Amino acid sequence: MGMIRYVSYEILSIFCTNMPVLRSIMSKVFARTAGFVLCACGWKKGTVYANLRHVDGAEPREGSPLCISQPGTFYRTLICNLTRHAGEILFRFGSFKKLPRELSAYPCRIDGWNFALAEGSAPVLEKMRVGGIFLTAHFGNYEAIGPWLCRLGIPLVASYIPLRPAWLNRILDKRIRAVDGRPYGVDARTPREFLRLLDSKKLVCLLADQDSRIPSALEGEFLHRPVRNNPLPDFLLRHRPETPVFICWLDDACGQFKTSSSCGQFKTSGARVLHAIELPRASDTRNENSLPRGIMPAFNAWLESRIKENPALWYGWTHRRFYSKNPEIYLG
Repeated sequence: MGMIRYVSYEILSIFCTNMPVLRSIMSKVFARTAGFVLCACGWKKGTVYANLRHVDGAEPREGSPLCISQPGTFYRTLICNLTRHAGEILFRFGSFKKLPRELSAYPCRIDGWNFALAEGSAPVLEKMRVGGIFLTAHFGNYEAIGPWLCRLGIPLVASYIPLRPAWLNRILDKRIRAVDGRPYGVDARTPREFLRLLDSKKLVCLLADQDSRIPSALEGEFLHRPVRNNPLPDFLLRHRPETPVFICWLDDACGQFKTSSSCGQFKTSGARVLHAIELPRASDTRNENSLPRGIMPAFNAWLESRIKENPALWYGWTHRRFYSKNPEIYLG
């Protein structure tokens, strides 16, 4: 059965390759159907609500980080954004693999979409071509950043946990996480393997916005609540302190959720904008006592600012981000 699904997907992908209109229709049909099903069955609803209560409290209050007064509307917006991006990954991912290689070619239009680089991002992207650490989060269509960076000649490698069933993993490796015949997914499992990738001048991608439940996890704060952070970025910087650290995110200005009186309204635009910034090096981020602070506080601060701009684009709401410090919030 798994092989039949895999072959069916391959045939469907080949059939749709040169038919952008059909791909667009299928993406929208998938998004609406999947969104309806997930909302109807309440997928991850308890986890989303638990996270919201933990961050904002049971009732909105002055000074709370987000002040989301309509959790039901927020949940539906979150799921709609998630399924929309999933549809783009499944049926329109090829558009990102056609993007120009030269930074000077932007803005441009591919398959009916507008693509642009955010102001100030081009010099950062140029620097990323010689490797470093690339931190990102489950924010917006984060999967689409990979092929875009690869098209720009950036030596990206991203570590992924193999998925089950195996046929789904084959689809991801061959059809999604590969550009111009080069897969950018790697199965690096130890910190030393990541160090070797850095030494070979690769840009190592790390998703750093989930709860870390290993003994070496770092204590921190996120959305004004205690959390345990992924220790890998700081480990790598301790051993390779001159390594530059970058953050990238994709802004498509679709499905925005307002936390003010216009709650639940949408702001639509077809533009996909790639943002790239460089964080201060670990050797530069020191507190008043000249002790290393690490890179994770800066990353968490960046993610907080993105979430406050548009909380319904952070899919970490569906994860148990605060479990290590407050497991009781997920028991209800």
